[in-house]
Amino acid sequence: MNRFLDRIFELHSRGTSAGREMLAGLTTFAAMSYIIVVNPMILSATGMDKQSLLLATVVAAALGTLVMAFWANLPIAMAPGMGTNIVFAQVLVGQMGVSWQTGLTMVFMNAVIFLILSLTKWRSAIIAAFPVPIKLGIQCSIGAFVAWLGLKNAGLIVAAPGSLITFGKLSDHGALLALAGIIATPMLMARRVPAALLVSIIAITIAGSFIHGTDGRLLTVWPDHLLVAPHFKTDLIGAFDLHQFVSKFYLLLPITLYFLLSEFFAGTATLFGVSRRANLLDSSGQLPNARAAFASDALASVIGAAVGTSTVTAYVESVTGVEAGGRTGLTGVVVALLFALSLFLAPLIAVVPMQATAPVLVLVGMLMMEGLCEIDVKRPEASLPPLLMTLVTVCTAELMVGMALGCFAYTLIVAAQPRQRKLTFAVLCLNAVFVLYLILRNSII
Repeated sequence: MNRFLDRIFELHSRGTSAGREMLAGLTTFAAMSYIIVVNPMILSATGMDKQSLLLATVVAAALGTLVMAFWANLPIAMAPGMGTNIVFAQVLVGQMGVSWQTGLTMVFMNAVIFLILSLTKWRSAIIAAFPVPIKLGIQCSIGAFVAWLGLKNAGLIVAAPGSLITFGKLSDHGALLALAGIIATPMLMARRVPAALLVSIIAITIAGSFIHGTDGRLLTVWPDHLLVAPHFKTDLIGAFDLHQFVSKFYLLLPITLYFLLSEFFAGTATLFGVSRRANLLDSSGQLPNARAAFASDALASVIGAAVGTSTVTAYVESVTGVEAGGRTGLTGVVVALLFALSLFLAPLIAVVPMQATAPVLVLVGMLMMEGLCEIDVKRPEASLPPLLMTLVTVCTAELMVGMALGCFAYTLIVAAQPRQRKLTFAVLCLNAVFVLYLILRNSII
């Protein structure tokens, strides 16, 4: 069996083993399994059936991750993206009054265009045009965002009227438990405890059985039944409304371009950032099997729209699996199998509280920011753009805006030093695309 898996996933050449990949898959799934509950909750506001959405979410995540695993051989999990699902439900359907069937048609058309671009050399060429400071900024920004997400989920940073955000109250026992996890998890890693990240998630979940949150309820509420028989409802599969999409094309064009640009750059940034953290980039700093990786990302969205959910994308939580040792697509196969099993184990998955995954996200986010060490602080065009990207992303929770401002800063600083460095046509085109994105974002959100 090991020889068979090695032949398919190149385990030996990437310095990993089947056991390590399986552990990485468990860790990644534990960090992102919240999407099984959250995505149906968000999209059901459009009138879509929640049980059907549960099936669509699981099928899209499982099949999309399998495509990435077998075609690109990368330890990156796919699932309906947070953010795009909110725009889909609240803006496209809620504010613009478009039917969810038309929304799915838009997502599907976008995904097909995205797939065509990915199968050609266009997407690889665009990514190759990113200057080194922007590539460093992407990884650091994703790391900062992941850590921010962990702190937010833990209740350690909360909204405050006077200062926008502030440190949470330690009278909140849930936040205190998460803080203890953030301190203890690095200790487990320093002691080289096997599966330290997964151990942390399990330990905090169990501890949550005895600790009450601010609402007076236990953080971990165990269900009466761990297994349930899934309900297979197929009313969302292929539920497109091409007629309304065509009749309202000019109304939908701005948000269609917004979805396309968001997925193109945010998805690419995640693929690049996670692969860089896993030391999988080649000698020229490019993704291994780049065309397959990009096409897998796009095909996952085609599948997602076909089964009835919003845009499917690469998940930043995949870095938790990378930190657990995942280096190949076998990690993704495990994640996909666990998504499939979740149809039967949904009550058990829902048990894991946000406080249990928060320490893992914080720690992994911090580790991803190691790229800050590679910044040449003596050159403003090398240091300021990635630092600005990281700052804007962590303050706004919007990676695309951070990327845009970082690219603008790089362009202006280089333009001020014409004798030292020339701007390439590709960099100028990137600036134009980001300007378009910001205009569309301002008109939609």
